[in-house]
Formats: sequence, C-alpha cells, structure tokens
Amino acid sequence: MTQTTLRIASYNMRKAMGTDRKRDPARILRVIQTLAADIVVLQEADMRFGPRPSALPIDQVTAQTGLIAVPVPSEVSIGWHGNAVLLSPDAKLVDVKHLNLPGIEPRGAMVVDFDLADIPMRIIATHLGLMRRSRRAQLSALIAHLDEQSQRPTLIAGDMNEWSLNVGLGRLAHHFEIYAPGKSYHARLPLAALDRIAVDAALNVTDGGVCETDDARRASDHLPIWLDFTQSAGQ
Repeated sequence: MTQTTLRIASYNMRKAMGTDRKRDPARILRVIQTLAADIVVLQEADMRFGPRPSALPIDQVTAQTGLIAVPVPSEVSIGWHGNAVLLSPDAKLVDVKHLNLPGIEPRGAMVVDFDLADIPMRIIATHLGLMRRSRRAQLSALIAHLDEQSQRPTLIAGDMNEWSLNVGLGRLAHHFEIYAPGKSYHARLPLAALDRIAVDAALNVTDGGVCETDDARRASDHLPIWLDFTQSAGQ
C-alpha cells in the first residue's frame, strides 16, 4: 500500500514587511502558494499592537493559497501571538488550543489536532523567545502540555530563534527529531537555521529544504522551510 506524502512548511513572514522595506501581503501569499504545502505554520502573521489585525488579507488567504486558516479567538487576527496555521481543505479539524508561554516577552503557541490523509495529527505552531533561558522555559511548557494530551503523531514548527545547531533545544530533542532543512535567516544572505521543525517517531521525513525563490528572498527577512513526510511503518 502506497503511503501518502504530506508537506509541512514554516515561515516567519515578518508581518509581510520585505527586505526591500515594502509591506506586501500579496507577495507573502505568492510565496505560500509556491510552497505547495498541506500544512503551513506562520509566525508574525499579525500586526504587533492594538487588536493585532492580520498582516494578510484574511479574505484572500484561501483564494490565493488554497489553504484554510485555523480559527483563533479574534475577529481581526489570523494568528495567536502571531502564530497562524493554514491547513489543506481536506483536513478535518478536531481540536484547537491556544497557549500562553512563559518568558519576558509575550509568546504563545497554537496546538491543532486534525485528521489528514487518514493520519490523526497534531501540529504545534510557535515562535520562541530571543533569550535562551526563555526558550528553555517555553519548550518545557510545551512538553508538559503534550504530556497531558492524548497521543497523536506530532510536529512542532516555527522560528526557534536558536542560532546553534548543537545546544539550546535539548528539551525538545529528548522527545523529537529536530530538522533544520537549511539556513533560513537572513533571507538576503542566509547564515543561520533559526527555523526548525520537530517530528516525533510516528512520522517519517522523506525530504526537506528551504524556499529560495526571488519572491521569498524579498518578502520577509526569513526564508520558508519545508519537510515532506509520511506516517511511519506500523503506526
């Protein structure tokens, strides 16, 4: 039996502010469309202040990308603490939780349970803090939350804000395989793999990379990353 291959992408879109200092939501939507992903996790998807309106025209997200934004408790935002999750219309949404994470800066995560291609899945979308101490506390909070949930094949995706490939995410590495498909920051001259996707043993990664189109190099200061995966044998 042939297993279905799914694609997840993670993209810090910097509120649609490009490296050319132009705020261009249409350009971000083109990049998302180019990714051809079934699951897209966005960071900095909302403006920072006030009611935090979406940095993307909400009515154009599905029309331009073919993906559907997971609901958040706001009429004007597309994300929670700037974290948004876009899913294939074939996905069946099961549950959504919005978490506040510890740290000096306001940070959060979206925990989304859904079924797609006969796989019961969980995606956690997050954007960790700038300080390593905060990142460790935030990862501990995420793992503690997962320990209280029913088991599902799980991915944790986002801007981890960790410059080192060897230290800093140990709490996550004890439970997940962490993938850094390539250097994603800065988009003009990528030097660091700040964006990562953590995958548990129930899923098998088959490919991955960084989107380096002309649009992607201009649309944000981060480049999107992506992984292709299947359900692991025996799951």
